Amino acid sequence: MPNRELIIAEIPRLRRYARALTGDSSRADDLVQDTLERALARFSLWRPGNLRAWLFTIMHNIFVNQIRSAIHIDYLADDLLPDLPLRATQSDNLELRDLDRALGRLTAEQREVLLLVGLEDLSYEDAAKVIGSPVGTVMSRLSRGRERLRALLAGVELPAGARLKVVK
Repeated sequence: MPNRELIIAEIPRLRRYARALTGDSSRADDLVQDTLERALARFSLWRPGNLRAWLFTIMHNIFVNQIRSAIHIDYLADDLLPDLPLRATQSDNLELRDLDRALGRLTAEQREVLLLVGLEDLSYEDAAKVIGSPVGTVMSRLSRGRERLRALLAGVELPAGARLKVVK
């Protein structure tokens, strides 16, 4: 049986990632619950290592299955903003809103990798395991996602499929 404390320690990170994926706190809670249920039911499949990456992989797969089941998630909903923790200054609120909207305009693949590596502090290898892609794909999506996010925050509109410059 899994070490209960190890799993409990990962719940805040699971909730944060689920909230970023779904854009809604109640759907995020449901996603976390589904993830924990599946993890506990299939804990015998876990190989000692990075428990967080394993749980994120389960969450990612559940989320992808929900999307394939035609569940529509609106990442640009303005009603998400009041629930986000904010500092007291007005400019921070505006910057956070802009960041939320810019993240919502990234492709799902870029957003996932940015959140896993940038927010959840997973290594490229662990992020690759979570999304089921090679490390090079993670690095490419992260680079393109960061470039597009910077452009969106600067007010420059780049097409979603814009290419990076080749440096020799």
